[in-house]
Amino acid sequence: MSRFDVIVIGSGPGGYVCAIRCAQLGMKTALIEKYPTLGGTCLNVGCIPSKALLDYSERYFELQHKLPQMGITAEKVKIDAKKLFAQKDAVVQKTVEGVRFLMRKNKIEVFHGVGTFVDPHTVKVQGEKEVQLQANYIVIATGSKPSSIPGVTIDKKRIITSTEALSLGKIPKTMLIIGAGVIGLELGSVFARLGTKVTIVEYLNRVLPGFDLEAAKALQRILEKELEITFYLNHKVTAVEVKRGRTYLTAESRTDAKELKQSAEYCLVATGRRPYTEGLGLENAGLQTDERGRIPVNEHLQTAQPHIYAIGDVVRGPMLAHKASDEGIFVAEHIAGLKPHINYLAIPSVVYTWPELAMVGFTEEELKEQNVPYKVGKFPFMASGRARASLDTEGFIKVLAHKETDQLLGVHMLAPRAADMIAEVALAMEYKASAEDIALTCHPHPTFSEVLREAALAVDKKAIHI
Repeated sequence: MSRFDVIVIGSGPGGYVCAIRCAQLGMKTALIEKYPTLGGTCLNVGCIPSKALLDYSERYFELQHKLPQMGITAEKVKIDAKKLFAQKDAVVQKTVEGVRFLMRKNKIEVFHGVGTFVDPHTVKVQGEKEVQLQANYIVIATGSKPSSIPGVTIDKKRIITSTEALSLGKIPKTMLIIGAGVIGLELGSVFARLGTKVTIVEYLNRVLPGFDLEAAKALQRILEKELEITFYLNHKVTAVEVKRGRTYLTAESRTDAKELKQSAEYCLVATGRRPYTEGLGLENAGLQTDERGRIPVNEHLQTAQPHIYAIGDVVRGPMLAHKASDEGIFVAEHIAGLKPHINYLAIPSVVYTWPELAMVGFTEEELKEQNVPYKVGKFPFMASGRARASLDTEGFIKVLAHKETDQLLGVHMLAPRAADMIAEVALAMEYKASAEDIALTCHPHPTFSEVLREAALAVDKKAIHI
């Protein structure tokens, strides 16, 4: 039996980052991964491949619809779907190979197979051969899996999840998507740009729950106008069937009980994800999950067994790769006796459509619910010279600040490159900056980031260019 200081179960962005930080801090570390490649959902069938396809499809769409306005035209533009998906696969392969290299560099021992608790300090790995590992500390980082809804059986052929959608290898003529959350809008954008007629059916009366309502509605209008995506909100899907190679969806309107029927080549189920703990044998370690399948943890991310930690999608909070990575570093440093810190309010969320939608902090809806006095500054990209030059004038940036102290409470960007710009706000919020702090910070001209400064100025009605 091999002994380690720390065993990490799961090699996604939470697990492998935790393992690296543990090794950096001088701990003998083992990493367990059930699949042949490292990187978890994010690197293999999530963040990385989806962003590759989002980027490729946006360039294709831009070539057809935006560049001609700039006087740049190309004839007989076509898609080689096999090559497009093959390039996505190449990016994934190179990325996961990079993680493998990092394991070797940091002298982390990797075990492939299903990790199962034998007791609170022992994990059995069932791979090509069975081995048992013991450690003083164990970190659960097993991530999440796509979830479904009653009446819908995922067959992975016609009724698919994001995993299968990212490896279709072809561009379907029609696609139904159940769910108007992040995954639904991102993959809907990919296929709509490439020529697929996309229809999205959503149970709620809005897209992107949890994001700023004004920004979410504006993004929906852009997707309807530019990509011709059809939305059916306030509809409960009751059944999806496959007949003769097509999917047939039935839904009921939640406002008037009328029945909706739609058909397409594929039906993508994008109704969220659930924590994945199957096969872990939590009961053998004296652990259990809550009503939502999550592992309860304290403020230090310790479970009911203080030497066992859990991070990422299996614990409370948003299912975000960067949140899992931060928690992985936090846990490694806590084990080492350091005093780590995570400010969950300063963790950004991003939707990689175009324009991108990014947020950090509170939404207006949350501030109203909590009776927090606040003020708003907003500035449109239509008034940005850089945005006009690149024909990216859709969207705006909204800054929320405390009405009395001016401290930043939240920022919402429906913007080109919002995913990159939101980090400035996360840093500002970590330092408890005010809207005035951003307003007084010189931003380069001409850039998209100038709009953030103008929105911060607008909080106190001082915007210059509008």
